[in-house]
Amino acid sequence: MLKTILVALDGTELSEQVIHSLDEINLQPETKVILSHVIPPPGEDVEWSADRPHGISEEIPYRKAEKQLQTYQNRLPYQSELEIVTGDPAEEIVRLANIHHADLIIIGSRGLTGVKRILERSVSSQVIEDAPCSVLLIKPR
Repeated sequence: MLKTILVALDGTELSEQVIHSLDEINLQPETKVILSHVIPPPGEDVEWSADRPHGISEEIPYRKAEKQLQTYQNRLPYQSELEIVTGDPAEEIVRLANIHHADLIIIGSRGLTGVKRILERSVSSQVIEDAPCSVLLIKPR
């Protein structure tokens, strides 16, 4: 029985398919679904203006992600929580799965293959390698 499912969403069109995949899984009423989004840290190349506050600009991606996750959460008929974190997406997804003792991670795949998958660092491939539980990979239609 799946007690906890971590759903990794990235805000793309594929996120909608990932959410719909929950309908295909026979979830029990006590199953907890954690909707997660990882905000990549600003690049080290980013230059901050010394005469402007930085807190507001850092909140914009968080608020956008939170609003999107809340939209998904409101559509779910089961218990759910939101997790929005900043960091390397693959590392943070695996970390969240460990923290919440997830039985399953559901994540989308951009469908990269071959050299492109290696060069562009497929997040889903890294999660599959490092995950402490099973991973359901949703490919784009």
